[in-house]
Amino acid sequence: MSRIITFIGMGEAGSAFVQGWGKGIDARIRAYDIKSDDPATAGEMRERYAGLGIEGCSSAAEAVAGAQVVLCTVTADQAVRAAETAAPYLDEGVFWCDLNSCAPSSKQRSAGIIEARGGRYVDVAVMSPVHPKLNMTPLLLSGPHAQAIAPVLEALPTSLRVVEGPVGAASSIKMIRSVMIKGMEALTAECLLACVAAGVDGEVLASLGKSNPQIDWPAQTAYNLERMMVHGARRAAEMEEVARTLADLGLPNGMASATVEWQRRLAGQGLPAPDLADTDGPAMARRLLPCVRGDGGA
Repeated sequence: MSRIITFIGMGEAGSAFVQGWGKGIDARIRAYDIKSDDPATAGEMRERYAGLGIEGCSSAAEAVAGAQVVLCTVTADQAVRAAETAAPYLDEGVFWCDLNSCAPSSKQRSAGIIEARGGRYVDVAVMSPVHPKLNMTPLLLSGPHAQAIAPVLEALPTSLRVVEGPVGAASSIKMIRSVMIKGMEALTAECLLACVAAGVDGEVLASLGKSNPQIDWPAQTAYNLERMMVHGARRAAEMEEVARTLADLGLPNGMASATVEWQRRLAGQGLPAPDLADTDGPAMARRLLPCVRGDGGA
């Protein structure tokens, strides 16, 4: 009998892993996504399940029944709730692999919920965008069950490394790294929109190029803005968890909190997603500027 692998959440991350494995995987794959409960998005989810060749379920209870491995790939703000919803229906000894971008304290809350029902919780940090590497996107694992699940995940296959430490060790690396990565995106938006508004973008980018000649500034700023416009809502939720991580460490989190605001602002402009091949950051900023200022460009 094939192993049953369940995804709770079938958005970009879950879809990427399933797409990467293809139909040759030696497992039955099930999925439940909260969007299946909404008539406005239920059809979209049915099409996604069919396109991926997986079994779509109508509830978390149905999805996790009999599963040996559960991969939780919801959004950061839904991770604890997902654990609470599924936990009563888990089989004894099931691995709950939490791939969500959450603070260590949030992961520890989820771990307590899963472990109380006899599950084995694994802290998993996804360390880069899931495209183009799909299932081979680098993962970090931590917690008392990380070594036990590692060979199972590697055989699917995935690309992983177990890091020493309890639940929260892997996510600490991810969260603290995001202060820099997502913070640089927010700084890009603030700097580039300002220099376009002032009409000095050519001078500013030339100056940045002299200070850091190894960076293609028009291309890098375009990439950073695209990430925020397309993925900013999810990144904002992640950065709220980053801010919580810093607060839990007793540290100021002003930069992380401001990054939440910028990520959410650019995601909420409603503009068409830019082409990833677009390498003109200033041109992208000019399209954004009237929306962000809210003055029609006047």
